[in-house]
Amino acid sequence: MPIKIGSLIDGRYHINGRVGHGGMSEVYEATDIISRKRVAIKLIREDVMKNPVNLKRFKNEATIAASLNHPNIVKVYNNGTIDGRPYITNEFIGGQTLKDVLDFRSPLPISEALSIMIQLTSALQYAHDHNIIHRDIKPQNIFLLQDGTIKLGDFGIAEADGLDITNPIESKEIVGSVHYIAPEIAKGKAASAQSDIYSAGVTFFELVTGHLPFTEGDAVAIAVSHIKDKFPSPKKYLPNCPREVERIIQKATAKRLKERYLTAREFHDELVELNSHPELFKEKKGLLSKIFGFK
Repeated sequence: MPIKIGSLIDGRYHINGRVGHGGMSEVYEATDIISRKRVAIKLIREDVMKNPVNLKRFKNEATIAASLNHPNIVKVYNNGTIDGRPYITNEFIGGQTLKDVLDFRSPLPISEALSIMIQLTSALQYAHDHNIIHRDIKPQNIFLLQDGTIKLGDFGIAEADGLDITNPIESKEIVGSVHYIAPEIAKGKAASAQSDIYSAGVTFFELVTGHLPFTEGDAVAIAVSHIKDKFPSPKKYLPNCPREVERIIQKATAKRLKERYLTAREFHDELVELNSHPELFKEKKGLLSKIFGFK
C-alpha cells in the first residue's frame, strides 16, 4: 500500500506528496521535522520485495550510500521500515536524470559534457577511495540539477569492502546495464574500479554523440560486442569531434585493462586539463553561421 499523504513516518518525516516510482521503489517528497530539510523517501515496492535479491540490493544501497559524503553523490541520511517495508531517506534532488536530458536534447555540447564528466569522475574516485565499486554507471543513475551540478545515485548493486553488509551480492554475478557493461564484467569476471571507468567512458561517448556504441541484437549480442568489437570513434557521429576528446574516450573504454585508465583520478585529471583549453573543443562555425547565426 502507498504511504498516505500527510502522514508522519517514524515521528520525523512528514509526507508531502508522491513524486514518482522506479523499478524497485516508490519515491515521496517529505519534510524532516527535526532538521527541517526537504528529503526524499524511497520505499521498496511490495511486489519487488518478494524477491530476496531485490530486498538485498535495496538494503545494500542504504548501507553503502550512507557511508559516502561527496557533493556529487546523492546523500543518504537515514533508513528504516514502514509496515515491514524498508525505506531510505536521502537528499531531495530537484532535477532530471541524464537519461531524461539526453531524451530531450542530445548530443550535449562538449563543454557541458566535460563538466558532467569531471564531476562524475570526482564522485567515482571518492567512492573508489572508500573501496566502493558502483557497477552501474549510466545516465539513468546520474541526476543533473538546474545549476549544472550532477549527483550519482543508485548504489543498489555496488560492492564495498570493509562495510558491514549482510549477505553481499556475489561479485561474479553479471549485473549492470548491458549497454554500459565493461568487457571483463561481460566475461563474468569480478568488477573493479576500471569497470566503473569503462562505463563512465561509454557515458561520455553517449553525451557527446547522442548514441550508444553498441545497439545491434539482443542483450547477449551487445555484451559480446563490448568484449570483441572495436569501440567506435565518436567521429562516427560527430565528425568534428576534437582529437583529444576522442583519445580520452578511447582510453577510458579500452578493452585491455592495462590500456585503460588505472584510476578515476587519472581520468578526472585529463578531463580537467582538457577543460582548461576550451579552444580545443570550441564549436567551429561556418561562413553562413557567422553571418546569419545558423548552426
